[in-house]
Order: sequence, then C-alpha cells, then structure tokens
Amino acid sequence: MPMRLLVAQSGGPTAVINSSLLGVIEAALGEPSISDVYGAIDGVEGLLEGQVIDLGREDPTTLRALRQTPAAALGSCRYKLRPEDADRVLARLEQFGVSALVYIGGNDSADTAHLLAGRARELGQPLQVIVVPKTIDNDLPITDHCPGYGSIARYVAIGLQDVGRDTEAMHRVDQVKIVEVMGRNAGWVVAASALGKRDAADPPHLLYPPERRLAEDEFLAEVEVVYRQVGHVVAVVAETVRGVDGELIGTGDREVRDSFGHHRLVEPSRRLTALVETRLGLRARYDRPGTFQRMSTLHLSPVDVAEAHDAGRKAVTALVAGETDQMVILIRPDGPYHCEYGLAPLAEIANREKLLPEEYVPTPDAFPTSAFRSYAEPLLGGPLPEHARLKRYYVSFPR
Repeated sequence: MPMRLLVAQSGGPTAVINSSLLGVIEAALGEPSISDVYGAIDGVEGLLEGQVIDLGREDPTTLRALRQTPAAALGSCRYKLRPEDADRVLARLEQFGVSALVYIGGNDSADTAHLLAGRARELGQPLQVIVVPKTIDNDLPITDHCPGYGSIARYVAIGLQDVGRDTEAMHRVDQVKIVEVMGRNAGWVVAASALGKRDAADPPHLLYPPERRLAEDEFLAEVEVVYRQVGHVVAVVAETVRGVDGELIGTGDREVRDSFGHHRLVEPSRRLTALVETRLGLRARYDRPGTFQRMSTLHLSPVDVAEAHDAGRKAVTALVAGETDQMVILIRPDGPYHCEYGLAPLAEIANREKLLPEEYVPTPDAFPTSAFRSYAEPLLGGPLPEHARLKRYYVSFPR
C-alpha cells in the first residue's frame, strides 16, 4: 500500500533549509510507493493544531524556486514535546493517514523525531521517521558537516574581510570593532570568520570561540597589544562566550531559557565594547549580524545548496528502504573533496553536541589552522574575494 509522507521544518532557519525541502518533495513526488506529500506548517507545533498542506498541489515553478529561497518555507518552531504531546502528534499523523515523517532540523529536532519514533514503536503505530540535518552551528555529531554551515561560513568569512577594511579606514574614529557571531556552544562559525585572513594585518585579529574561556583582563591586554601593532582591532566573539567562572558574558538576563533549556542571548559584544572604552580609553563599536548571517543568500555556497538538496532526497530513499529513527549524515571520503551520504541512529545524535576539535581551534594570532582550512574551505563553494591594500608611497615635500 502506498505511503503518505509528511515533511516539516524546525529550529533556526538557514540559507539552504528549503533546498533540503525541495529535495524531499521532488524525490517523494517521483516515488511510486508514495501516494501523497504533505507539509506541516510551523513544525510539530503546527501539526498539533492540524495545520497541514498538500505540497503536491503547489506550482512546480514555485517548488523549484525553493532551492534559492532562505528561511523555512513551511514555517518553523522551537517546541519541546512533552510526553503527552507525542501521543497527540501521532494521533494527528494517523488522522491524516501519514506513515512517513521527514523532519528537517538540528539537535532539538533530532530529539523530537527520536521521541516520536520511539513512541510510535511502543504503540505499534506504523510510522517511519527520518531527520535531514540542518544547522548553521555545525554541531551535530557523526555527520562530517551540516547543511547550512557552508553558507554561513562563507558569509562570515567575507563579512569579516569587509568589516575589517571598514575598521582600518575609520581607525581615527573607532579603533576597535567587536563582531558577535552565532554558533551556540560550538566555535565552528567563529573559526570560519578567519578563513579570509592572509596576513597579520588582515581581520580578524582576535577570536573567542565558546570553547575558550574569556578572562576580561587578558582580553583587554590582547586588544591593547594588537592596537599597538596594527593601529586598529577587529575581534570576533561567540554569542555564548563564557568567563573564567563559566558564566555567560553579557548584559542581558542569564537565567532566561527556552523550552529546550538554551539560554537567551546576553550580548557579550556590548559588554566587551564598554570594557574597551572604559578601561583602555579606545573608541569601540560592536556589530551583531543576527539572523542575517544564518539565512542570507548574498553569499550562498553552491556546495551547501547542492548537498542540502541531496540530503533531502536521501531521506526519501531511506524511507522507501524501510528505515526509521535515523538521520541522514554527510560523509567525506579521502581524496579530492566530494560528499557521500549515509544514516546514523537518532539515539546517537539527539541532545548531543560536536564542539570544535582542538586541531581546528584558531591560533592565538587568529589564523585558521591548516587542518581547519582543509576541512572548511571546500564547503565555501569557491574562492573568497581578495581585497587590495595600498602600499602607500608617501610623497616628501621639500622644506
């Protein structure tokens, strides 16, 4: 009997999450064993309310445009299922005749999908569940990398080249620029911000991933050293950077958390900017790209777009093969870069994080390690722009 498939998106959107959605839809519509392809609006939260659409009725031109459309076309959510919610979701799926679920998301989405797959087994409900990975944080275990990371890596690498030249040009006005980037508890995005760095004068000059505790006195000393050497300073800090006491650095409410227990962001860049001005007497500014960085199509990585799309197709292949309670993973074989796909149990992924390995942590002078360059540069989808710096041959006037 043909299966009815439902796909949903969850968590923070990316620039390529809809490319994965398109991959799922295309593969499912072309699969004889799948009768209908539905979409849940706003993830499991919308599904609980019965907000389901028929994706098979969408215009093919609209669907094709998903490949280059950012954010989540189906809508997203951050909703932690309670035990009683799982039964309600399963009842909704049964009500719509759905026996195959594809959930596109990150750590928290893996937790949700794993809970649903397990509860369906307990109830004897015929439901297969496959997750397509999605996160700019790049912190899912087992998979080599995550769709969404290549594009944010390209975005921050180019962005730091640009903001660095702005800071260099305005060094008489603002001597220090602090850029705060996303990434949750892992430093993959912080590290990517230095991929355009070629010499000591290039930004960023200082990097503070969440894996490194930030001692404020040491931070100020490092800023002062770079300022004396270069004449201006560009530092990149993780949104979740912590002090030596393990507490989040920032000016906001450290105790507010979402339903998954994640802290509300507390803007460390604002606090560090104030420290630089009050303690060092240097004029400073901070930039927080915010959601621009995670979903901007200005610097889409074509590699990221293609891999996200293929990961969506692989999810349907897995369902047709009878798999469930699994996540599609990206595999990097030896040799010239290319990507293959496999599956990993959700039990080994849900609620786990992959932090930046020691060999990828940037050097103290903010240069990417050779190991990290080898890992990250193929994901950018092409070379970064090369900015010019004038030699500045000064003219001497006769006295």
